[in-house]
Amino acid sequence: MKQSRKVIFLALVSLMMVILSACGSSDKTSADNKKPDSSGGEITIKFAHSAVEANSRHTAAIKFKELVEEKSDGQITVEVFPNEVLGSEPQMVEGVSFDDIQMVAASTFAQYEPKVDVFGLPFLFEKNEQAWEALDGPIGQKVFEPLLDDNLRILGHLENGFRNVTNSKKPIETVEDLKGLKIRTPEMPILVSIFKELGANPTPMAFGELYMALQQGTVDGQENPVSNIHASKFDEVQKYLSLTGHSYSPTTIAISDKFWGTLTPDQQEIISSSVKEVSKFHRELVMNEEANLIKELEAKGMKVNTPDKASFRKASESVYKEFEDVYGKELIDSLLEAQK
Repeated sequence: MKQSRKVIFLALVSLMMVILSACGSSDKTSADNKKPDSSGGEITIKFAHSAVEANSRHTAAIKFKELVEEKSDGQITVEVFPNEVLGSEPQMVEGVSFDDIQMVAASTFAQYEPKVDVFGLPFLFEKNEQAWEALDGPIGQKVFEPLLDDNLRILGHLENGFRNVTNSKKPIETVEDLKGLKIRTPEMPILVSIFKELGANPTPMAFGELYMALQQGTVDGQENPVSNIHASKFDEVQKYLSLTGHSYSPTTIAISDKFWGTLTPDQQEIISSSVKEVSKFHRELVMNEEANLIKELEAKGMKVNTPDKASFRKASESVYKEFEDVYGKELIDSLLEAQK
């Protein structure tokens, strides 16, 4: 009888082991097949930029969020972080490079690839469309491609536009009027060099610190596209706006290449196509609104003038020679040739 019970017990134990083994195998198979980027998974993208919420760049970021979430049927969620809440532009770009942030819209990538600032050479472009063609075409693709080595995949460009000078002292009519003025610039070597050659005292500073610096007189002025000047309410702390158009400045959208690699081809297409749509939308928006923004700044008390650019162009010619070793003469010549 005891022997019979023992046989039954061993049979039951064996049966339980078979069942557990099968369940474990099923769980393992399920776990192996479960991917965070699969069609059934949820994905969150942190998308950071430096502009305030009133800026058209934030409008573009929100449109990108809406497009991606709609196209993905809510599978992909985009969280937009404006106004440098995740750090200064260089810090946000570094966050994407380190895969801590998924996406960024910024102008400061030169810490990884100096050649990307070549589009900001003084008076390189006369029209926005010329800049777009260079950025979106083979030259732009070649210039930005090395950023992949730092986990930065470039998906497209928003419109930052031509940069202009504001200050609290006087209208800038000729290059002589800039001499001695302390002008805030982004942390971009090309812009620092331009203002050195123009006789000003360039002061690199994070955008988030700029309003207070202007208010307190830490710097006399700054330079930015009209949309940034308007959205950041610099008219409250600056009296003069001079439409120098001394440099073109794109806002580039980058995604972590490591994160990109976790996405399915369909998800990559959703993000890529949404960036293209938003780029077109934002460029048209900025172009259409700039004249109205200038009128609004004038209505708020800013004195707006368009200086004679000849003296600025001549004074900044040496910047091309200075950056030949950085950008390469061949690249600079190809950009100049494309404008003819």
